[in-house]
Amino acid sequence: MTASALALAFVVYSCKGNLSEAEKLDLDVTPIQTVDDMFFVRSENGKLKTRVESPRMEVFEHDTVAYDLFPRGIKIFGYSEEGLLETTIVAKHARHDKNRPGKGELWSAFGNVVVKNIVKQETMETDTLYWDGAAKEIWTNCYVKMYSPSGYMQGYGMRSDEMARNAILLQPFDNEFVVESDSTRVLLDSINFIGPLLKK
Repeated sequence: MTASALALAFVVYSCKGNLSEAEKLDLDVTPIQTVDDMFFVRSENGKLKTRVESPRMEVFEHDTVAYDLFPRGIKIFGYSEEGLLETTIVAKHARHDKNRPGKGELWSAFGNVVVKNIVKQETMETDTLYWDGAAKEIWTNCYVKMYSPSGYMQGYGMRSDEMARNAILLQPFDNEFVVESDSTRVLLDSINFIGPLLKK
């Protein structure tokens, strides 16, 4: 009786020591899917609205949490109602939370975030940026630098619509605009003369 109990205990212990590769995975830190050279587009009524590119996307799903990580950077291109490229967002890292309870999806971009509105020829630089798809707005509470044809501003915190058409600094520094003095400078929107949509 004692010998068979010891043999059973040995078998149970041995089986626990031989876990499969799947059983060894910690799903809290392991993606269930990875996509290299990720590229997708979103359209509405046959018109291109958004294009997203990333060298790598990692998909995580566990319990009630689902999100995508972009550890090697991301580029987002937003198109106007006329189908012209209007806004670009580039960042070193990003995260897309897909099912926040009662709040909808949220995109977060981190590290050297640069937002450009091509039409208004304005550029914003910050370290962290959030985009709420339901509210259709972007914002940050971090330090922001803003460049435009009329001048330069900096401060903390920014709110804007998702196309960066009406960006507002929440706590601007108490300095005056730095205004460009060359009134003869010609600004061209050459980016919208690129022809058909091609993946690089």
